[in-house]
Amino acid sequence: MVTRNLGLKTRDIKKAGEFSLKRGNLSFSSAATIADRWKPFASYMTENNIKDLKDLSREDLIGYGVLLSDRVCDDEISVPYAQNLVSAVNTVMKMATLGAWHSVSPTLDCGIPERSHIRTSPPDGLCRDAFYRALNALDDEFSEGKAVAILAREFGLRTKEAALLDSKKALEEAHDGGCVNITRGTKGGRKRKVPVSSSSQIQALEFCAFVQGQRNLLIPKDSNWEKFRGNQIRQMREALQKHGISRLHELRAAYACERYEQLSGVPAPVLGGIETPLGHMARIKVAIELGHGRIDVTNSYLGGRNADARTQP
Repeated sequence: MVTRNLGLKTRDIKKAGEFSLKRGNLSFSSAATIADRWKPFASYMTENNIKDLKDLSREDLIGYGVLLSDRVCDDEISVPYAQNLVSAVNTVMKMATLGAWHSVSPTLDCGIPERSHIRTSPPDGLCRDAFYRALNALDDEFSEGKAVAILAREFGLRTKEAALLDSKKALEEAHDGGCVNITRGTKGGRKRKVPVSSSSQIQALEFCAFVQGQRNLLIPKDSNWEKFRGNQIRQMREALQKHGISRLHELRAAYACERYEQLSGVPAPVLGGIETPLGHMARIKVAIELGHGRIDVTNSYLGGRNADARTQP
């Protein structure tokens, strides 16, 4: 008789992962960290009716990794966190199978981006006309997905922030105070204000408010965030990809480059601009408007900072 969960003496998938870590020569803190990163995958297994570790395949983990890659591309989770989640499963399964597990690569197999990234090419969504032509390829039944993409392009919002935004209220805020409050779906619960500095932003909010209708967010009443992401967001992402816009992060980068030039008076470094001390201040402002706490994150949106920036007049 074959024992459950590779002989780890528990029928609980989450506990099986924790027990397997005792087979390795890991410190207490390392084992605890990996166990925490195993838990989301254990939930994924349960949701996909995988009840035993012996039934787990590399393809199952790759499928999980692809979902994480989508979340990275939508700026829901960070690249390091997504890679660590996949690596944790590899570690658990290596120990559970006594070394027989063939590891899955977070980058090569799952499509999760590399950890360190300094942008060297212009954002895919920089040309506004091309972006809107791409969205027009989507049927009207995916209007909510279109609206999410538009909010990412015109306000630099993350996917979940856009889906949960009350566009009608945001339109009122834009008219009354010249900025939009981003309070729902933010990373780490960090609220922020995004300024309204162009007519295209007002037009975007008017369209999104129309699509939203009587609701106070873009997600339909008969749906939830997970279903919305798996349907509307996926369809919208695929439509953009067919027109050369690889992921929603590109739309945030396009917003960032435009905003940087508004604030600094010169193009972003990735577009050929030479960064000055004013550009450094613009980076700080752009980082805040995108919902980041560190200025170095802007490298993936704007390109690397010029080494001589501080000496420029």
